[in-house]
Amino acid sequence: MMETKKYSTVQVAELVGISPDTLYRWIREKRFHVPPVQSLGRLRVRFWAKQEIDEVLKYKDAHYGEKPNHPRKVTKAKK
Repeated sequence: MMETKKYSTVQVAELVGISPDTLYRWIREKRFHVPPVQSLGRLRVRFWAKQEIDEVLKYKDAHYGEKPNHPRKVTKAKK
Protein backbone atom coordinates (compact mmCIF):
# COMPACT_ATOMS: atom_id res chain seq x y z
CA MET A 1 0.00 0.00 0.00
CA MET A 2 1.35 3.41 -0.98
CA GLU A 3 1.29 6.12 1.68
CA THR A 4 0.22 9.59 0.54
CA LYS A 5 1.98 12.70 1.76
CA LYS A 6 0.06 14.85 4.23
CA TYR A 7 0.52 18.57 4.84
CA SER A 8 -0.15 20.87 7.78
CA THR A 9 -2.51 23.84 7.47
CA VAL A 10 0.41 26.29 7.40
CA GLN A 11 2.10 24.25 4.65
CA VAL A 12 -1.13 24.22 2.62
CA ALA A 13 -1.42 28.02 2.86
CA GLU A 14 2.16 28.33 1.65
CA LEU A 15 1.57 25.90 -1.26
CA VAL A 16 -1.59 27.73 -2.32
CA GLY A 17 0.00 31.17 -2.02
CA ILE A 18 -2.17 32.66 0.73
CA SER A 19 -1.49 33.59 4.32
CA PRO A 20 -2.27 31.06 7.07
CA ASP A 21 -4.71 33.62 8.53
CA THR A 22 -6.67 33.62 5.26
CA LEU A 23 -6.82 29.83 5.19
CA TYR A 24 -7.96 29.68 8.82
CA ARG A 25 -10.68 32.25 8.00
CA TRP A 26 -11.86 30.18 5.01
CA ILE A 27 -11.96 27.10 7.25
CA ARG A 28 -14.08 28.96 9.84
CA GLU A 29 -16.39 30.18 7.07
CA LYS A 30 -16.73 26.58 5.74
CA ARG A 31 -15.73 27.55 2.20
CA PHE A 32 -14.78 23.93 1.32
CA HIS A 33 -14.39 20.49 2.87
CA VAL A 34 -11.56 20.36 5.40
CA PRO A 35 -9.91 17.36 7.01
CA PRO A 36 -10.89 16.64 10.61
CA VAL A 37 -8.78 17.86 13.50
CA GLN A 38 -6.63 15.09 14.98
CA SER A 39 -4.85 14.98 18.31
CA LEU A 40 -1.13 14.33 18.47
CA GLY A 41 -0.47 14.31 22.17
CA ARG A 42 -1.41 17.81 23.27
CA LEU A 43 -1.41 19.22 19.71
CA ARG A 44 -4.52 19.46 17.57
CA VAL A 45 -3.70 19.42 13.86
CA ARG A 46 -5.26 18.85 10.45
CA PHE A 47 -3.51 16.61 7.94
CA TRP A 48 -4.30 17.70 4.38
CA ALA A 49 -4.13 15.31 1.41
CA LYS A 50 -3.61 16.35 -2.23
CA GLN A 51 -7.33 16.16 -3.00
CA GLU A 52 -8.18 18.55 -0.15
CA ILE A 53 -5.43 20.96 -1.22
CA ASP A 54 -6.90 20.90 -4.73
CA GLU A 55 -10.25 22.04 -3.26
CA VAL A 56 -8.53 25.03 -1.64
CA LEU A 57 -6.82 25.91 -4.93
CA LYS A 58 -10.10 25.57 -6.82
CA TYR A 59 -11.83 27.90 -4.33
CA LYS A 60 -9.02 30.45 -4.53
CA ASP A 61 -8.98 30.42 -8.34
CA ALA A 62 -12.78 30.70 -8.60
CA HIS A 63 -13.11 33.55 -6.12
CA TYR A 64 -9.84 35.43 -6.25
CA GLY A 65 -7.90 34.58 -9.40
CA GLU A 66 -4.76 36.56 -9.98
CA LYS A 67 -4.88 39.89 -8.21
CA PRO A 68 -2.04 42.34 -8.74
CA ASN A 69 -0.08 43.31 -5.66
CA HIS A 70 -0.74 46.96 -4.90
CA PRO A 71 1.56 48.70 -2.47
CA ARG A 72 -0.24 50.07 0.56
CA LYS A 73 -0.44 53.81 0.93
CA VAL A 74 1.65 55.08 3.78
CA THR A 75 0.11 58.01 5.58
CA LYS A 76 2.06 60.38 7.74
CA ALA A 77 1.18 60.50 11.40
CA LYS A 78 -0.36 63.75 12.60
CA LYS A 79 1.77 65.79 14.98
